Amino acid sequence: MTGTDLLIREARETDLGFLIALFAADALGGHADTTDPTAYEDYLRAFRTIQSSPDQALYVAELAGEVVGTFQTMITTSLTGRGSSSMIIEAVQTRSDLRGQGIGAMMINFCIAEAKGRGVRLVQLTSNALRKDAHRFYERLGFKPSHLGFKMALK
Repeated sequence: MTGTDLLIREARETDLGFLIALFAADALGGHADTTDPTAYEDYLRAFRTIQSSPDQALYVAELAGEVVGTFQTMITTSLTGRGSSSMIIEAVQTRSDLRGQGIGAMMINFCIAEAKGRGVRLVQLTSNALRKDAHRFYERLGFKPSHLGFKMALK
């Protein structure tokens, strides 16, 4: 596959059903995503929040007119680093039957190019500690493990 075969674009509301199914199929993620129709309004509300933010974007990767992956970016600015901005890459998913074909690398390289274009000093992401294949993938792309993350569920 070449980069010209893959189209990366901002997600549209009509992509939501696919994205929900993609996340729900991820047994390792542990996010309790579901295709239960009663949860659709929660996803729609989140989608619209992301869409309305100038510092967030939700993207899809499309191959031959079919959505095959997704990721989200967020730009944050901090006083550390002399007031510099960072890009956080979140929710990177490639359809399971298409993994290993370069789609994920193209999505991450798209993020890096976007960050450079916006003058961002750092691109960062977190990955579930159980995702050893994903860790090797990110390291092959030039990411270095540098921090230990902590979470606290509030619900």
